[in-house]
Amino acid sequence: MALRQKIRIGDLLVEHGVITGDQLDIALKKQKTLGRKLGQTLVELGFVAEDDMLRLLARQLNIELVDLAHYSFDSDTVRKLPETLARRFRAIVLATRDNGFLVGLADPTDIFAYDEIAKLLKRPLQLAVVRESELVRTFDLVYRRTEEISHLAEELGQELSDSDIDLERLVQQEDAVDAPVVKLLRSLFEDAVQVGSSDVHIEPDETVLRLRQRIDGMLHEQVMNESRIAPALVSRLKLMAGLDISEKRLPQDGRFNIRVKNRSLDVRLSTMPVQFGESVVMRLLDQSSGILDLEHLGMPEALLKRFRANVQRPHGLVLVTGPTGSGKTTTLYSALKEINTPGKKIITAEDPVEYRLPRINQVQVKPKIGLTFPIVLRTALRQDPDVILIGEMRDQETAEIGLRAAMTGHLVVSTLHTNDAATTADRLLDMGVEGFMLASSLRAVLAQRLLRRVCSSCARPQALSEHEKDWLQVTGKHRDGADFLTGDGCPHCNGTGYSGRVGVYELLEPNAAMLAALRRGDSAAFAHATEVDSSYRPLTDYALDLAAQGITTLQEVWRITSEIEEQPVVRPVRRDPARDTATVV
Repeated sequence: MALRQKIRIGDLLVEHGVITGDQLDIALKKQKTLGRKLGQTLVELGFVAEDDMLRLLARQLNIELVDLAHYSFDSDTVRKLPETLARRFRAIVLATRDNGFLVGLADPTDIFAYDEIAKLLKRPLQLAVVRESELVRTFDLVYRRTEEISHLAEELGQELSDSDIDLERLVQQEDAVDAPVVKLLRSLFEDAVQVGSSDVHIEPDETVLRLRQRIDGMLHEQVMNESRIAPALVSRLKLMAGLDISEKRLPQDGRFNIRVKNRSLDVRLSTMPVQFGESVVMRLLDQSSGILDLEHLGMPEALLKRFRANVQRPHGLVLVTGPTGSGKTTTLYSALKEINTPGKKIITAEDPVEYRLPRINQVQVKPKIGLTFPIVLRTALRQDPDVILIGEMRDQETAEIGLRAAMTGHLVVSTLHTNDAATTADRLLDMGVEGFMLASSLRAVLAQRLLRRVCSSCARPQALSEHEKDWLQVTGKHRDGADFLTGDGCPHCNGTGYSGRVGVYELLEPNAAMLAALRRGDSAAFAHATEVDSSYRPLTDYALDLAAQGITTLQEVWRITSEIEEQPVVRPVRRDPARDTATVV
């Protein structure tokens, strides 16, 4: 079959009464604006159904209408037409015929496409008409690049080890002007890795430059008199993070990978304009060390068994609480590692994504472009997940979406900034979450802190003062046979007396009394039910166990105790309906 002349599809539709002349005029004007084919424009405007138009074309041209969604085609035959031309002409080679090829076209009236395809295939063509929407999906299905992807993956795998910024190589490539800056950065990163820093701060002052590193949760400062080098350091770091070095008035965020001493670090960088320049904070995440197993987090065996049972539930809400820097994210990632199997679909909504996990769909929240926690979560629920991780429940909307997901057959794990497990329900109720939703969804709350370990190199027995003894007696937290230790400070611990950190935890699993209080929205009754629950042990009890074992110090226990006591204790309230008064119990 050869097309003798081009059929004007608009006139054809008007002639058969499918559209009106006015509609054709509107479509022609729209077509000039959009630069699309007339048939597609008519369909988008709603003037004609695609199937009606294609059936009319098939009858007029005496060709068949092929339903690609149910057509069995051969991939090798389809590939006889290169992908670029297939997409350009909206054409597909459907079958080999004795006298040529059967070719499907979205617009079989396109004489130019017909001639070019016939010239390329060098065989007579038989035409068929196909739906354009189905044609595009078919292209994506047939023109796959599995072999090409496999080949490129092999090449990329060999080069990936070189994709991180290699400071040693960077130093060699820099000219004499920039080399000192890069050498300083190399020393800074090497030192940070050596001492196990989690964060590096670069803070310009009027006459000095302060470099501070957070080690075991505490900042350690180094003061440099060369304050003039600060702009050079900041500019170099901005270049490494792909930021705008000319913008110094607004904060910027970025990240880059760097290899230091054969260890791959993911560096999250934040800049902020301050009085004497720009302050830079870098969070260092050691990707080479991997995610810890739950067994290595330091949870007591009985508590670990209960927590593990909760994260392996098919549905419900599991919360991990604590202040910033208490290790909540590490615990959540360890839990995900535990349940990350091929049979489970896991989606996360994080701000930011700290560790990259295989098989898990991790989403970076970006509020500046409207990609907020609620939007990500609503989309995630349409992605058929089994487990959803919410980086943090910050507001009522996020919390309610998470609770609904937990009520409808999903396991939801998230973090919340509360001082202990018992006050978690009160925080959610204050956000505006309905008590019945919380009671129906909440399965467990794990509160945690990170305590500094006593340095084993300079540890010595600690003689308790009378005040410390009285505190232990009055609070009922005395430990018989306790061997409290303290550290004098030595080169091994940078003179701090501490080296490393250990987690301390409390786990709350709501019982019937707590759930009844939640349904009523009665946070005071919930707190009272928590206090009398025999299975609940507060953080301070676990922390004192560690201090009594000589793992941490009594001062560290007091530090987390004061954090907890900063939050007002909610006490049960008994109401007298007759007098409409309340008495604290």
